[in-house]
Amino acid sequence: MKSAFKKIHSSKHSIDFGLIFAVTLCAVIGTLLIYSIASSGVSADEGVGDSYWKTQLVSMLLGLTAAIIISHFDYRRLVKLWFIFVPIALGFVALTFTSLGYQREGADDRGWIRLFGISLQPSEIMKIAFILTFSYHLSRDEEDMNKPFHMLLLLIHGAIPIGIVALQGDYGTAIVFAAIFGFMLVSSNISWKYLVAAPFVIGGAVAVMWFNFLSSFHKERILILFNPGTDPENIEYQQDLGIRALQSGGVFGKGLFADSKEYIYVPELHNDFIFAHVGQVFGFVGTIGVMIVLAYICLKVFADSRITRDRLGRFICMGAFGMLFTHCLMNIGMVLKAAPVIGVPLPFISGGGTAMLSMYMIIGLVLSTYAHRGKNYNVFYDEDEE
Repeated sequence: MKSAFKKIHSSKHSIDFGLIFAVTLCAVIGTLLIYSIASSGVSADEGVGDSYWKTQLVSMLLGLTAAIIISHFDYRRLVKLWFIFVPIALGFVALTFTSLGYQREGADDRGWIRLFGISLQPSEIMKIAFILTFSYHLSRDEEDMNKPFHMLLLLIHGAIPIGIVALQGDYGTAIVFAAIFGFMLVSSNISWKYLVAAPFVIGGAVAVMWFNFLSSFHKERILILFNPGTDPENIEYQQDLGIRALQSGGVFGKGLFADSKEYIYVPELHNDFIFAHVGQVFGFVGTIGVMIVLAYICLKVFADSRITRDRLGRFICMGAFGMLFTHCLMNIGMVLKAAPVIGVPLPFISGGGTAMLSMYMIIGLVLSTYAHRGKNYNVFYDEDEE
């Protein structure tokens, strides 16, 4: 017993301090931005008050704690608990189709539930479950994955979460799931034949969505990007305000505590359009700084995928990279009017407790692969186990 206790305490646990610092820096910036919005009253008509930044702060602290705890667990054992977390994730998602589900004001999808007075977005929980289960699936089936039947099973695995969130009307999150699936699949030993066929399959899927599922409103949001200034229904209004707000800060910005009259109001300024507030608060210098930190996070996760001890760890990191990169690209693209408005938050900066907590947990999985990349292990691992 004493020798086992001594072995636990003599083992080493390394943590990727650069990654956790960058992530927490973004979370702190996001909390300050939401405090700025709440205290100025610029979004008071949307009900953005002190509870928003307090929720963000609590979510950041809980998320940071969760990430550190998860980093101490063996990710290879965590994935084997899929029979526990998958039913939980799917159960929460299923509740969105019941009377507990609701459509948040300003959103297009019915992707939220309210339990015991707390609002949750179950698709965020499902991202964690999908990254873990699909990583496990790929790692166990990689040798046979290019056989048609095995590839079909992988495609079905990826299509399930995409289809569920699409049924909710959350096409932005559906794209994120598709990106996670794609990045993980490309990082495997997939045959070039499937890669050649992929553009045609994707094109067909987009055509089916366009002609059978997208509403005229969603189509207009996309088409207006190619013909700006020709919008009879004023669909561009939010993005036009976002660009004005982004530019209004000049070089160094107006500061965090300016009067509401100095800030330009943008719908969902605390959430999907928070990058516009980055511009008016911190100016051009601040927006470049935030983009550099976000780029560092994405590249660090990608770099960590190259030093994992096994393929399972690599797939987990690539899933996290695909999620973070797609969120950043789509969110900043929305504000810059280079992508349609489809409700994808900016990682660790946009308001939203569920998103903050789930993204920290996914970072925790990346930290786990980093900490356990060598043979010096901790309490959750036997050094002789392979």
